[in-house]
Amino acid sequence: MMKIWITFILAAALTGGAAAQKNKNLQGPAKPEHIANVKKALPEKAPAKPKKARKILVVTRCEGFVHGSIAIGVEAIRLMGEQTGAYTIEETRELDLFNDTDLEKFDAVLFLSTTRLKPTPEQQQALLKFVRDGKGMIGIHAATDNFYGWSEGAKMMGGLFCGHPWTASCTVQMKLNEPDHPVNACFHGESFKVKDEIYQFKEPYSRDNQRVIVSLDMEDPDTKAVKGGKPDKVTRTDGDFGVTWVRQEGKGRVFYCSMGHNHHIFWDNRILQHYLAGIQYALGDYDVPDEIK
Repeated sequence: MMKIWITFILAAALTGGAAAQKNKNLQGPAKPEHIANVKKALPEKAPAKPKKARKILVVTRCEGFVHGSIAIGVEAIRLMGEQTGAYTIEETRELDLFNDTDLEKFDAVLFLSTTRLKPTPEQQQALLKFVRDGKGMIGIHAATDNFYGWSEGAKMMGGLFCGHPWTASCTVQMKLNEPDHPVNACFHGESFKVKDEIYQFKEPYSRDNQRVIVSLDMEDPDTKAVKGGKPDKVTRTDGDFGVTWVRQEGKGRVFYCSMGHNHHIFWDNRILQHYLAGIQYALGDYDVPDEIK
């Protein structure tokens, strides 16, 4: 009986461990009409000339919710690199490349709406070393819905997902915290509206940890009222709902933007330019202010 009980405990531990988590992202390719929309919206050129050929590992693994926009997001990121010559990409839905040898081939790792990822301790250390030694990490939309049991990873990304009161059908007003910041150049100094699902964050999100350059404009009546969304889900009391930030991590760089739930975000020229500037910053080709103010 004791032997059976021990076997049961071991089986349960393995089933609940990181290695046993299933990848739920089984999406096929992006729709041709969506790709056509992206091609029309691509930036003509990159804001900076690459210092060398750059390669990004785009991670699309999901162990939680699977966003339907991941497939077109991958194509948008891929096509934007090809169009501008800023980088090339390799997509993966596994984490086994998170080791020193395989990561050496890349200049940045991009988490594209990944969810509930639980890298092993060895994979965690490899990714930390990769960024802190001078490479980049990029997060789009649900990239903050990971690393709940890994405090260093959550702090490196800049925060943890804590619900989305502003749902996919909400149109919100964005505030440029730094209108003159190079990553915001595409907005020409003007705040803007966007229809997308917008997150709120919990610790370790803090303006003491990262440089927030775009956030929700809580002076806009509809945005403040969470019109069309779920106002009862707002848990932050400080009105601080960051959307885009940059931060240093050792010798490396992190760029994150929470926009990217809705498909059309990936054929919005302004947002693509915003992504591209942030990506080039993370790659080390675009020198922009990233000190904590």
